[in-house]
Amino acid sequence: ESSHEFDRQKFGEALLDELSDLAKIDIVELKISNAKQYHKRSQNKIVSKQYGYYKPNANYIFIYNRTAVQGKNLAPKTFLDTLLHEWLHHYDFKKLKLNSIHTKGFYERLNHLKKMLLENC
Repeated sequence: ESSHEFDRQKFGEALLDELSDLAKIDIVELKISNAKQYHKRSQNKIVSKQYGYYKPNANYIFIYNRTAVQGKNLAPKTFLDTLLHEWLHHYDFKKLKLNSIHTKGFYERLNHLKKMLLENC
């Protein structure tokens, strides 16, 4: 495990713990994989990629730390966006008791969360 991955793990866990504490919900475990992103191809082109996912019953967030084709580390913004996206699924499930799906409301809550974080940094 390189220091880069360790730093992301430490940063991610600290942010997830703080967000969960502020929301008064259970903390969620973070698993970061060095495997390339899961992706699907059609006619030799990538048609979909998965940056990460949330497992509510196992209470963890999983993030692929490598890009689908070249296997490079995710850009910091992409990593953070994925972390917040998956944490919002956790929030929806634990706090709002929603079957968290990608609706307009989900993305509005995600944008609000990002805005609040930027304003308070």
